[in-house]
Amino acid sequence: MSLDRLLDRWRADPETGPHVAAWVSLPPRPADLRPFPSDLPPALAEALRARGVERLYSHQVEAWEAARAGENVALATGTASGKTLAYNLPVLSALLEDESGRALYLFPTKALAQDQLSTLARFHVQTFERANVPASIYDGDTPQRDRKSIRERARIVLTNPDMLHTGILPHHTNWEEFFRHLRFVVIDEMHTYRGVFGSHVANVLRRLKRVAGFYGAAPQFLLTSATIGNPRQLAERLIEAPVRLIDRDGSGRGPRHFLLYNPPVVDEALGLRKSALMESVRLSEQIHAEGLQQVVFARSRRSVEMILKYLQTPTLHPPPFSQKMGEGWRGGIRGYRSGYLPSQRREIEKGLRDGSVRTVVATNSLELGIDIGGLEVALLVGYPGTVASARQQAGRAGRGSAPAAAVLVASASPIDQYLVRHPDYLFDRSPEQALINPDHLLILLAHLRCAMFELPFARGEKFGALDVDEFLEFLVANREAHRSQEKYYWMADSYPAADISLRSASPETFVLQTADGGGRTVGIVDGESALWMAHPGAVYLHEAQAYLVESLDLEQKSARLRPFDGDYFTEPLKQTTIQVLSVGQVETLATRNSPLATHSKGWGELQVTTQVVGFRKLRWYSRETLGEEPLDLPPTDLQTTGYWLSISDATVERLSREGLWTNAPNDYGPGWPRLRDAVRARDGYRCQVCGKPEGARQHDVHHKIPFRMFRDEAGRILREKANDPANLVTLCPECHRQAETNVRVRSGLAGLAYVLGNLAPLFLMCDPGDLGTHIEPVKSAAFPQPTVVLYDLVPAGIGFSQSLYEMHDDLLARALELVSACACEDGCPSCVGPGGENGLGGKHETIALLKSLVSP
Repeated sequence: MSLDRLLDRWRADPETGPHVAAWVSLPPRPADLRPFPSDLPPALAEALRARGVERLYSHQVEAWEAARAGENVALATGTASGKTLAYNLPVLSALLEDESGRALYLFPTKALAQDQLSTLARFHVQTFERANVPASIYDGDTPQRDRKSIRERARIVLTNPDMLHTGILPHHTNWEEFFRHLRFVVIDEMHTYRGVFGSHVANVLRRLKRVAGFYGAAPQFLLTSATIGNPRQLAERLIEAPVRLIDRDGSGRGPRHFLLYNPPVVDEALGLRKSALMESVRLSEQIHAEGLQQVVFARSRRSVEMILKYLQTPTLHPPPFSQKMGEGWRGGIRGYRSGYLPSQRREIEKGLRDGSVRTVVATNSLELGIDIGGLEVALLVGYPGTVASARQQAGRAGRGSAPAAAVLVASASPIDQYLVRHPDYLFDRSPEQALINPDHLLILLAHLRCAMFELPFARGEKFGALDVDEFLEFLVANREAHRSQEKYYWMADSYPAADISLRSASPETFVLQTADGGGRTVGIVDGESALWMAHPGAVYLHEAQAYLVESLDLEQKSARLRPFDGDYFTEPLKQTTIQVLSVGQVETLATRNSPLATHSKGWGELQVTTQVVGFRKLRWYSRETLGEEPLDLPPTDLQTTGYWLSISDATVERLSREGLWTNAPNDYGPGWPRLRDAVRARDGYRCQVCGKPEGARQHDVHHKIPFRMFRDEAGRILREKANDPANLVTLCPECHRQAETNVRVRSGLAGLAYVLGNLAPLFLMCDPGDLGTHIEPVKSAAFPQPTVVLYDLVPAGIGFSQSLYEMHDDLLARALELVSACACEDGCPSCVGPGGENGLGGKHETIALLKSLVSP
């Protein structure tokens, strides 16, 4: 088979085989098949046989039996294991038996709803003999002229939590018939409902159950999930009811291979490796040339377009062996990311299913369960950030008994390099948990307002499982509600749901149009990204076609582009600053072992300002810097709340004396300027990695072994040894950035920020993406001492910062316990984060810092 042939070639290829750091092979797994349940309606059985399905997987039968018994079901089996069929069968069966029955399907994205509507259409449900089961999508894109008909006729409504929140529940009187006969609620991809977003959705579900109950319905819930660490706990927190967890996967599986590939070193002294992106292009070309269907997962929209451009334009780089493949071998290569028009995305999805698209380069938007057929290879360009995401992306390859492979190409980032050295962390570690807190005060109050707008509350009535009279009295005192005859009524003029966003993403959308007379729409981009993706002078990439942005109109929310065939692409230059607007509380602290203050803690209002100040032009493939240009764009301000921990001068001085404080700027000595010039002259004023000569900007001089690694027993820097010319090399700015990443020395402050950033979501029951982390390593205008800041990534804040301030002592104690107990030698992703490949992880410095802050 072609996949086996490719894997054999990689094993033997001197450019590939020696750089595979880990190769895990799983044997095929036979399917556990069961006959159709005896009570499966004949119409459904016939529809299944027409699709070639003669038996069901064991977990599908188990889900059928649990659903028919009236249980809520959470199905957590692998990718492409037939979860959609597992919930469609009991729903369709119930709706065939009850001609007035209704079902509500909730999907996290509009694209997934479109895909699942196509799946229902393939059942030909409208042709069943006993009942008509029309299914329709009802979301923000549904034309107004169709909405009344859908409300009256659709028996399966497919939507998303946002539309349920703003467009259905507040107008439930228009849906009376639907809610009165609501039998099932399907929640697909429930693992996406975590953190702040998941906490909002849990409250939307409380409102849904309350409205359904008002009309006399008590729907049954069917939930599906990708692999996470706590599927039952998440499901029961979302719906506040017991669930039957089904996680034994009965689907068959062919042979599976998972490869960890580490790009080869190109400079031994500096530890520089080949680009993960370019090595992924090389491997992807070989997969595509072999005729295998693949998905290439990139970390960002820009990376998607760059990989796509390289794959579709062989003149941009030397192809490894594609010249002998002949013309046309690159056909069927497409991109897939946010910003593409819905019609483009549907076309690409269809091409993946029918095989006309052989390679798709995508962001994590294809992690979700959109039906894209049976891919043979998944190529991951860099670690996606979590074990759960890595397994979900890898699982997109393989369907049924066919063999499949997944390849993770490690980047130069410390976490990727740690995984290469410790592959068991990826293969053996339990996936992360999805945490929510529906009872968070601000979120709860927001949805109590919405629920009261929908229906008045009776005194003593619960909201979900909560007693809420105290909160309702608060709304009365705040003149938002009115109490009359043991009931609470909404009295404000506002429409509360309209002011509450379930997601923190910018709702604004910019339209990107060509500047010619026709004004053709190329794509769309969210407001937050427009300033760095579509600024004037930017090279915007869309389906590998390059466009030069001529203008960006912030008022009209549009950008004008023209086709561009230049030899460069652009990268934005951004600056981020933090300003303290007001202090809620601050306290100076000491430990029992220290007569002096060791640190202080505080929380208050912050303004996080991000501004695109210019852009850099980079030549394709070589990434040679061709120039930089300034921009005058407005800053983006996030006014929020933050918690901070500042290290006292006394603590810094003590740790510095002990050689355990590495945040201060390097002092290379008074002779450094002369020595730097001598090294540049010795190296011919050329970068010693890529050969680029100096231009208007002088090249940098880099320490091969980090300056801070040269210390005597007392911790003093041995400057003469560190500055030995043999330890110095001339590098251009681009190669210098790569080298600095490789030899990064994590400080105790950076390690502290890392561990607090990972622990805080567990204390707050939120998602890591709900919090931002900022380090001020030296004195600044905002903070007079070295400081770690954790802030809410939600406008105006959501209360996390004050909670962290109150949890401060427990948080630091748990951090010290976690780092001290970790079995790693000098930092890993589970404690303080790894250092660079040739650097230091900072574990000892972090433990010393934490011991200075925590009372024994």
